[in-house]
Amino acid sequence: MNEIIIHRLVLGPIATNCYLVSRSPSRECVVIDPADQAEIIIQKVEQLNLTVKAILLTHGHYDHIGAAMELKRHYGVKIYANELEKEVLMSDYKNLSSVMGTHGFGIEADYDVKDGEVLHVAGLDIKAISTPGHTAGGMCYLVESDGKQVLFSGDTLFAGSVGRYDFPTSSGTALFHNIKEKLLVLQDDVMVYPGHGLATTIREERKNLPYR
Repeated sequence: MNEIIIHRLVLGPIATNCYLVSRSPSRECVVIDPADQAEIIIQKVEQLNLTVKAILLTHGHYDHIGAAMELKRHYGVKIYANELEKEVLMSDYKNLSSVMGTHGFGIEADYDVKDGEVLHVAGLDIKAISTPGHTAGGMCYLVESDGKQVLFSGDTLFAGSVGRYDFPTSSGTALFHNIKEKLLVLQDDVMVYPGHGLATTIREERKNLPYR
């Protein structure tokens, strides 16, 4: 049985979830949303005896990308992000680093992910689901192994809530549409791992009327 193994780190000034995702028994992993504090991520990777193969970004806000470049240099891997998120990633205004962070910065992804694309990395099958709304290039990642699926939703969908849509490139109309049409149609038992807070399930979030 190839089990999906998930380790969560809560990092940075606003408690952002960073995930190390692997598939047992492989020791390869992907890092989803390296929020901040690269040294803590590296220490955890070493503690777990993992090999990082890629960095996946759900979107370009500063609190989700703060350690991306340092991890890229340290492990020599590529950064993956939605092809629609370039402007947010590179603009210190649109990624909020100059507005809410301690200093402005921007980064560039190495690989532009397309909606519906399936990434085969670290022994995982990862389907990219473009969900603009929180940002223009918000992306969720659906990881599947032996029929089990888990979703990494970034700041699109939280437990009992949704991402903010009052930022540069945000759209509330797009956010609710994509949650309804692309996420709530997934299987009931799909676990949802958001960018902040605790995990939930598609079944639980489908009960919340504001998303409909």
